[in-house]
Amino acid sequence: MASESGDSNMDREMILADFQACTGIDNIAEAITLLELNNWDLVAAINGVIPQENGILQSNFSSEASQASMYGPPSQSEAADAAAGGTVPPPSSSSSSSSPPSSSASAFCSISPSSRHIVERQPQMLNFRVEYRQRMVELVLEEGSTVGEIKQILETELGVPVSKMQLQGWKAGDVSDSTVLRSLHLPKNNRLHVTTPDIPSSASTSKNSALQESLNQNFLLVISHREAQRDYSLNFPGSRTIQEVKRNISDLTNIPVRHQQWEGWPASASDDSMTLAVCGISYPCHHLSVCRRSAPANAQEPTEECADVHMISDSEGDDFEDASEFGVDDSEMFGMGSSSCRKSPMMPENSENEADALLHFTAEFSSRYGETHPMFFIGSLEAASQEAFYGKARDRKLLAIYLHNDDSVLSNVFCSQMMCADSIVSYLSQNFITWAWDVTKEANKARLLTMCTRHFGSVVTQTIRTYKTDQFPLLLVVMGKRTSNEVLNVIQGNTTVDELMMRLMGAMEIFTAQQQEDIKDEKADKHSGGVDRIQNPREEW
Repeated sequence: MASESGDSNMDREMILADFQACTGIDNIAEAITLLELNNWDLVAAINGVIPQENGILQSNFSSEASQASMYGPPSQSEAADAAAGGTVPPPSSSSSSSSPPSSSASAFCSISPSSRHIVERQPQMLNFRVEYRQRMVELVLEEGSTVGEIKQILETELGVPVSKMQLQGWKAGDVSDSTVLRSLHLPKNNRLHVTTPDIPSSASTSKNSALQESLNQNFLLVISHREAQRDYSLNFPGSRTIQEVKRNISDLTNIPVRHQQWEGWPASASDDSMTLAVCGISYPCHHLSVCRRSAPANAQEPTEECADVHMISDSEGDDFEDASEFGVDDSEMFGMGSSSCRKSPMMPENSENEADALLHFTAEFSSRYGETHPMFFIGSLEAASQEAFYGKARDRKLLAIYLHNDDSVLSNVFCSQMMCADSIVSYLSQNFITWAWDVTKEANKARLLTMCTRHFGSVVTQTIRTYKTDQFPLLLVVMGKRTSNEVLNVIQGNTTVDELMMRLMGAMEIFTAQQQEDIKDEKADKHSGGVDRIQNPREEW
């Protein structure tokens, strides 16, 4: 009995040593506890700590006892290879002859294929609830799947390309498409959300994704004005019609649409109501030229004049309604008054009350570009600054100042495509106080410059003065500080939705870092009982 007890203790010591070598557990008490939970079955204990990729190797100790006694215990490196599911190399003849036989059967002896079997290990299934805008998708995947496989499934379910999809909500830091879910140590149930900053809300529900992508693309039109010997490089979205392009050129050149003579439009562009995306122009750049159509040689050709008048009345009658707003002289309108045809200004001139001016601006903006737009602050610039910069540090926001100019050809594009994009509207509403002003009229522009000098200093005012009309609209991003206000960014009208979003997010990163510092200072002041504030008074923004 004493001999059997001694052999048993020796076997357990060897099993304990092998177990620690394979698992790296240095705590002897913890290792013994794990072995006792598995009745000192070494392979079962190792599988409990280090699950195998392709299954759990179980040895038949009773059939291997004789073989184990022949070869003796293996080295620690061989034991580690066996625990990882590898094949244990057979011992050399020299080692088998020189090594004394062991009285115990080691779990890491050489095992013939007939003496072992594989029990398939059931992979763990993970549940995911993925939210995208107003939709919720539920997925169940094996832990051996990758993040990229989740995105591929979501691409089928949501109709969103993987390249434009950002999958967020992971607790781990860096997660790529090749990351295996098992390596993230996820719980059974998980909640994620998809963001697509490059895709407007309507794009994902469009039945014709190819056409929708073309409509969202920006076309660069290089238009040569032959009489003035000047080139205009203008960006237009694919949704802009040929007629709208001609009207914008009328504003730049003072050539009414009916008097414009073009070269460079493709033969397929037979209808001015066609959009740039479908009219057949080159992408991303297309060259055109325009000049004023020559007047009839003399009055002896009444048929041509009549045909010209008929053409104007029939096919381009809209030009009579809108020509004045694009800079057509009243004399060219056959003496017709244009005041009834001219669109209402964004802001009345010399308005006594800034709040009333902003109400008019908001109403006119909605009338022109729709109800989806940033929520403009109704009140003075000073009141908007107080709303953004005053109060507790955690409640402060950035101030976005939108400066509109109807005389700029970029205004319509910027308002309809940038300021009304769902992603931009949502981001501004959540993180900014948005204040607007119209500088089309000189009186309103002078009033703005006075306000900017008072609140931001002469440097900002001079900066605004340097911008030319065709560089408007402008979007100023302002951050409030304790002693002064800082303009973080001035975004011009010739930008894209993606660039605008990136610059807004960059300003938000700077603001967030400053906000955290302000919160710490605020807590420190509160903790010290406000003594520092009394001794060193400073202006709170």
